[in-house]
Amino acid sequence: MTPFAVLFDLDGTLVDSIELLVQSMEFAYGDRTRRPPRDEWIAAIGTPLDAMLARWADGDADVAFLKARYREYQLAHHNAMTHAYPDAVATVRALHAAGHPLGIVTSKLEVGARRALRLHDIESCFTAVVGMDATTRHKPEPEPVWHALEALGGIPTTRALFVGDSTHDMRAGRAAGVQTAAALWGPFSREQLAPTAPDHWLAGFAELRGLVTRLTMA
Repeated sequence: MTPFAVLFDLDGTLVDSIELLVQSMEFAYGDRTRRPPRDEWIAAIGTPLDAMLARWADGDADVAFLKARYREYQLAHHNAMTHAYPDAVATVRALHAAGHPLGIVTSKLEVGARRALRLHDIESCFTAVVGMDATTRHKPEPEPVWHALEALGGIPTTRALFVGDSTHDMRAGRAAGVQTAAALWGPFSREQLAPTAPDHWLAGFAELRGLVTRLTMA
């Protein structure tokens, strides 16, 4: 019986780094009056940073300036403000030990994603870490999901699950043809995620373990 592959989003799914991302934005924009509202910034998390910044920037040079400030703050405070969600680390290790191919699909750069995985000592559990630098099209497009499945050895879409907390994750997974599971412990509510029609709903990582077992045996 072939173990089901499990793909994870990172921020808001495996690690709670939402406040870090918000504070990085606040630092980047400083005392500007034209700046992202907090709720709009959170809603955009999961899409490429350049596109997020550009909505409140004055051209490409300004985006580059804002991105440099954003990453300055993020790097300086990353470890102190990045925390694994309850049971996330144990679940990843258990799935890995059981032989499930695991991958990360994130809109962060791969180097940033690996930094978070190393922080929680689970980098070695993931055969595929797909950052925004891996594909030319990004979530909510399906290409990053397909790229991860190929990196895992050509896993068929019928044997893969994508776990994420945002509408961008759910849309990417659905477009790619894999099963989707909406994580309700992130910043998005069930009402916000419902229009994307996830295949499964998860209230915690214990439920994920059971779901993966059922999918493997189906």
